[in-house]
Amino acid sequence: MARRSAPSAQPSYLPHAQHDHHLTDSNESAFSKFLRTEVFAPEKLPGNISIGSAVGLFIGGIIAMRTWGDLMVPA
Repeated sequence: MARRSAPSAQPSYLPHAQHDHHLTDSNESAFSKFLRTEVFAPEKLPGNISIGSAVGLFIGGIIAMRTWGDLMVPA
């Protein structure tokens, strides 16, 4: 059951960690900023690896079927 608190109470969840903005380059392109914040960010890396392995397995299955698919049809 949810705990009720006063309206002025602090939230019970942990806030997101603040990132160091002084480490970013002001001349950074939008693409490299996207790569840094969405693709290589440590908190998003497990999900990105999962997506990458699923795409790799899908493409590998297509290549395998195009290469050896005729072996699956009875002669």
